[in-house]
Formats: sequence, structure tokens, C-alpha cells
Amino acid sequence: MKQGKNKILPKKGMKKILIRGTNWIGDAVMTLPAVASIRATYPQAHLAMLVKPWVADIYKIFSDLDEVIIYEKKFDHPAGVFGLARTLKDRKFDAAILLQNAIEAAIIALAARIPVRAGYDSDARGLLLSHSVRRTGAIKKVHQIDYYLEMVKSLGCVSVDREMRLETKINVSEAREILKKYIPDAPENIIGIAPGATYGPAKKWFPDRFAAVAESLSKKHSARVMIMGGKADDATAREVQGFAGTEFINLCGKTSLREAIELISQCRVFISNDSGLMHVAGALNVPTVAVFGSTNPRTTAPAGRKSVIVRHEVPCSPCLKKECPLDFRCMELISVNDVLQAAERLCEEKKD
Repeated sequence: MKQGKNKILPKKGMKKILIRGTNWIGDAVMTLPAVASIRATYPQAHLAMLVKPWVADIYKIFSDLDEVIIYEKKFDHPAGVFGLARTLKDRKFDAAILLQNAIEAAIIALAARIPVRAGYDSDARGLLLSHSVRRTGAIKKVHQIDYYLEMVKSLGCVSVDREMRLETKINVSEAREILKKYIPDAPENIIGIAPGATYGPAKKWFPDRFAAVAESLSKKHSARVMIMGGKADDATAREVQGFAGTEFINLCGKTSLREAIELISQCRVFISNDSGLMHVAGALNVPTVAVFGSTNPRTTAPAGRKSVIVRHEVPCSPCLKKECPLDFRCMELISVNDVLQAAERLCEEKKD
């Protein structure tokens, strides 16, 4: 993307920078290299991240921020938005860098009287920004990691490695203690599965097939199976349990995000739909099998060197719909054997 001089952030006078984070776990993971780029560009600045509470742990664990400000539920209405802006105005931020695409982020930054307001010109907010980056058709087609990195690079931030290596941020002893909390008799091998998906049912592979894959792996590798996800995924997890002939540990809605991250880090292999936890596993370099149907792996594949996409090409995919309007062929074509073979290859690679 061609940079214009008007888009470059000032190098001096940037003592306090507010970053508006994204709202979903997977998106938050994919913004981490962009946050690292901002930090590398302004090493002495106070960096504060404004973010929804359910993704805060991503930034607390994996980024070099000075502060995380929680976007509380009480701010989720017009009066609340301006109440938040008044609070931020008192903090006297020199700049706001908006990773979130919504116009609301720009309105808050403007109402907070933050002089430098930078981000993509998405959601008709270009006129509200002092440093607007054009969101071209081409940039919408790249991987989301590069989407966010390209934005901050267009603003003059330095280049950084897009490979996150999040596993280096995990304390293995603490992670094992969390594992023992939920599975006191945990064996060496743990299989993690995430059969849910927040966006909608079109992203979800079938519970009986998840169960078949996980059960086969657990028997072959003397492993325990953890089902991971949020409260909304509990019903799907119970379906998976119903199809399993052995005990699966359902942790959906029972862990904090920090605990889920620690648990995933201990998995021998993690099998997931396109979901936030898939992105966590991939960026942790946990061997990850990602099942894709309605969504586009070109833009949202998991990061990391140990991730494998299982997908069948069909004319209607990626459709990015919440529900399939046809015959769900993109998922129907993915067999138990397809996913099992991918998982087995990763298990063998980890042994080596």
C-alpha cells in the first residue's frame, strides 16, 4: 500500500498512546504483531489498550503494553460511549490508534479530544480521523495478521516479525498446575477439541465426527480429551460427549480465557473449527488441525508452524454466511478420516 506523508504518525510528542483493540479472541490474536510494531516504534511511550473484557487476557499475556483499559458493559449505549470519552479525555492521550474498524472507535477518540486519531477509513469514519489509511479491496484479501500490520506500517510504524511465538510467554509449571486443577489425573497426552463457533452454525463441523476423531486419538495415544469453548458452546460440547464412548472433559464456560490459554498450551494436538481458540492454539505453536467450511483460510488461517487446514474446495465456499442456505456440502465432504489423518501426522511430528 502506498504511503502518503499525511498518513505518517509523528515521532515526537507521543508520550501516551491509546490503542483500540478488536472485540473477538481470534481477531485479538491476529492484532498482536501490529501491537508489537507500535511498541517497537514508540518504545518509551505509555501504551494503553482499550478492549472488551472477554479478550483482555490476550493482550495482558501476550503484548508489551503498560495498561489494559476495560471497555465495560455500562458503556454499550450512546450515553455510555460519551461517558467513556470523558474518562479518556481526562487521561490526555496524545494519539489513538484504532485497530477496530467500527465508526464508534473514531467517535470515542474524537469526543475524547485525542489530537492524533489513526486507523483504516472503514465504516465511513475517514473524516473523523486525523491519519486515515485507505482500506483497499486488495488489503481486505490478505491474511488478517497482515491486514493489521499493513495499517500500522502505513502510519510509519516499523516492520516486525509476523510470527508470534506465543509459547515463549507461557510458564509451563503454571500451565501444568492449571491442567491438574481441571484434570487431577491428567496423563502426559492431552487432546484438545473446540467443536463450537461463535459466529454461527455454518462454521461448525459435526459433533459426531469430532467425537469419532477425538476418541480414536485418545485410545491410540492413551490421552484424555478436553472440550474447550465458552458458555455458548456447552450445548455442542454435550452433543460431542453424547457421541463419545469414552469420557471427555467438558470445560466449555468453566475456565477463564487465561486458563483456557494455559490448557491449550499443554495439548499434544488441538482440533477446532475456525474459532478464537483455534487462533490461540496456532499462535502458541500447538499442533493444530483447523476445519474450514464457510470461511476463508486465506484471511483467517491459524498462525504458527504446526497448523494444518482441512478443507474441501466447493464452488460456494467461502460464503462467510452464518447459516448454510444450501446443503452444507463444505462440511459434509470433510470426513472423520480427513481430520484424523491430519491429526495423526501432527502427533507423529511432535514425537520427533
